[in-house]
Amino acid sequence: MASKLLISFALVVVAVVAVVQVRAGHREAQAEVTFPPEGQIIDVNGIDVHAVVMGQGPDLVLIHGASGNTRDMTFSLAPRLAETYRVIVFDRPGLGYTERVDKDGSTLQQQAALLMQAARQLGAEKPIVMGQSYGGGVALAWASNYPDQVAALIPVASVSNPWSTPLDPFYRVTSSWWGKALVVPLITAFVPQSRTEAAIVSVFPPQSAPEGYADHVGAPLTLRRISMRANADQRANLLSEILMQVTDYHRITAPTEIVHGTADTTVGLSIHSEKLVDQIPGAVLTRLPGIGHMPHLVAQDDVIAAIDRAAARAGLR
Repeated sequence: MASKLLISFALVVVAVVAVVQVRAGHREAQAEVTFPPEGQIIDVNGIDVHAVVMGQGPDLVLIHGASGNTRDMTFSLAPRLAETYRVIVFDRPGLGYTERVDKDGSTLQQQAALLMQAARQLGAEKPIVMGQSYGGGVALAWASNYPDQVAALIPVASVSNPWSTPLDPFYRVTSSWWGKALVVPLITAFVPQSRTEAAIVSVFPPQSAPEGYADHVGAPLTLRRISMRANADQRANLLSEILMQVTDYHRITAPTEIVHGTADTTVGLSIHSEKLVDQIPGAVLTRLPGIGHMPHLVAQDDVIAAIDRAAARAGLR
């Protein structure tokens, strides 16, 4: 009797796992059909990198934050900048349509090296580099590890210095081995679109997401299993990587214009940019009163002005 119950239980578990995997695969396929690559896929040392290129002028690379993809930048910022610059927008490794560098989620340094090589393949030998939030950390890794390969640097609401708050429980779970195996597929398979939209809205306060942003940004791409696991690993490893990286900022030689909102509760101004401005020689910090974590979308004029100033300081305008 016990053996029959055990067999029945095992069959039920197998059936549930199969249903979850099939449903997750279906939703992933649907996400990729709805939000296909916007640009080109290039091979960089055997790794597929997704890049969107538009405009003419000085080369400018835009790097998105956590849980994002190229669409965060192409919604409105990149098209505006393309009137003056040759804009290159990348998916970071594991997100969008760029492959992971390794199974541990790709460090800031690995991501910077990959995107630098991708930019060079696209003809951008020494671009201006702007990164927002986590993408700012990648931009800082690029500028501090390869100071001769960056014309100017613009960290926007950028993570840059160590903090004391613990890792969000969501990332503690999804970066664990059992979370990756059990929880991530369940999220991919069953999390409703309304929850995804709520997560998008949550990063904008005290401002609101621009009209049409949620429809454009392709959040379902982030719910794919590979992207959720990569994003979770990157977030779980971020503090230790920042602790190692912070000692290298003095090596940055590119003209640096830092932009940060005073109402940013995701990446705090006092913890990050107010320290960063003193760690990079010649850096300038622009504080945006009352602006939250997404200045590149809600205070675009200020961000573009900072890019223009950095470009001018680099002799590119």
